[in-house]
Amino acid sequence: MIHFFKQKPFLQDLIPNNYVDIHSHLLPGIDDGAATIDDTTNLIKSLKEIGFEKFITTPHIMGEVWNNSKLDIEEKYKTTLSNLTIPKIENDLKVAAEYMIDNEFRELFKKESLLTLRDNYVLVEMSYLNPPFQLHETLNELQTAGYQPILAHPERYNFYHNSINEYKKLKDIGCLFQLNLLSTVGYYGERISKISEFLIENGLIDFVGSDVHHVKHLESLKKRVVIKKHDYLTSIIQNNSFFNF
Repeated sequence: MIHFFKQKPFLQDLIPNNYVDIHSHLLPGIDDGAATIDDTTNLIKSLKEIGFEKFITTPHIMGEVWNNSKLDIEEKYKTTLSNLTIPKIENDLKVAAEYMIDNEFRELFKKESLLTLRDNYVLVEMSYLNPPFQLHETLNELQTAGYQPILAHPERYNFYHNSINEYKKLKDIGCLFQLNLLSTVGYYGERISKISEFLIENGLIDFVGSDVHHVKHLESLKKRVVIKKHDYLTSIIQNNSFFNF
């Protein structure tokens, strides 16, 4: 008997016309993303060819690693806009930040306003080695300060892979989740793709982001998805319209 298997779709075929990417590293020379203005130009143009319409780019703010300040990022954003030759790019590119949850972060949001994706929605991340000390307390304090945390790439925190309830605990205390699109095409390996599928199927993912840093990431975004329930993924991608500007 001959069996016919329908191929999984290419990721770019799931991207809607109004897609707003809320996680990327497009500003040149400020973190481990684009190194030059040419890199920025090429990444934006290529992402638009895939179907991305707008970008809220999110440079790292990460203690002693990428010790950027709000002012540093805002100045780099203005300089980048003035040097880009992409037509009407000022209408399609905004800036926020990706904040590492550490002791410096706790002090930061208590003394100054944060760079947000929209209104009070702020993108945060954790170390890949272990969860931050007093993670839940920090997230509660962040919300008390008036912010809505969105945890970047929850599927990539290996220390939660064998304790799925930890994800649910984070959701229960009010944390939203942003999945990396790269995880859906197998970029980080099979295990992370499987965890991604679990989080999607269990309704734990709220938004998606490219987390694009460089050309290698870009090329992977052109691949077919590896997860089974790509119809669920399509619905989540649509949620990003919430951040339209």
